Amino acid sequence: MSEPSALHDPVKIGIVSISDRASSGVYEDKGLPALQDWLTRALHNPITFESRLIPDEQEGISAALIELVNAGCCLVLTTGGTGPALRDVTPEATLAVAHKEMPGFGEQMRQISLKFVPTAILSRQVAVVRDQSLIINLPGQPKAIAETLEGLKEADGKQIVPGIFAAVPYCVDLIGGPYLETRDEVCKAFRPKSAVRATRPA
Repeated sequence: MSEPSALHDPVKIGIVSISDRASSGVYEDKGLPALQDWLTRALHNPITFESRLIPDEQEGISAALIELVNAGCCLVLTTGGTGPALRDVTPEATLAVAHKEMPGFGEQMRQISLKFVPTAILSRQVAVVRDQSLIINLPGQPKAIAETLEGLKEADGKQIVPGIFAAVPYCVDLIGGPYLETRDEVCKAFRPKSAVRATRPA
C-alpha cells in the first residue's frame, strides 16, 4: 500500500504521442495510455497529466513541447517519430527547443533496446532541458517504452541494465523541479546521499 499522496510533491507531466495515423483517427493511439500507466505505477507523487496526440510535423511538435513546458510540466515524455523515415522528425523538433542537450539518455535507450533488436541503432531518441523541464523522446511501442524506462531485470527482480528513469528524478532536482519519488519495485531512482530528502512524518 502506498503512502498518502499528501507526503509527496504534486507534479505536472506532459505526455505526447506523435503519429500521423493515430492523430487522424486511422488507428487507436496506444502511446499515451502506455505512458500514463507506467508513470502512475512508477511514481508516488500525485500526477496531473497534460496529454497531446499530434501528427509528425516538426513545427507542431516543437510548439507542443514549448506549450507543455510553459504550462509547468517538469517532465515531458514523447513517443513516436524517432526513426530514420522521412516523416520522423521528433528529435529535430525536440532539439529545436532545447537549452541543453542530455545525450546520455539517448545512448542508454539504444543500449537497452539493442538487447532486444539489432535495429535499435536506427533510433534517434534525444533528451533535452528547456527552462526547468526535462524532455525525453521515447520509442513508439508500449512494450519498448516500459523496457526503456525500467531497464532489464532478471526473474527475481534484480536489475541487469538500468532504465533511464532511474536518473530522471535527480536530473529534475538539478534543474529546479519538484522532488520525484519512485516506487522501488517499478524503478528505483538514484540520487547521491546528499540529495536524498529525509522521509517526512505521516
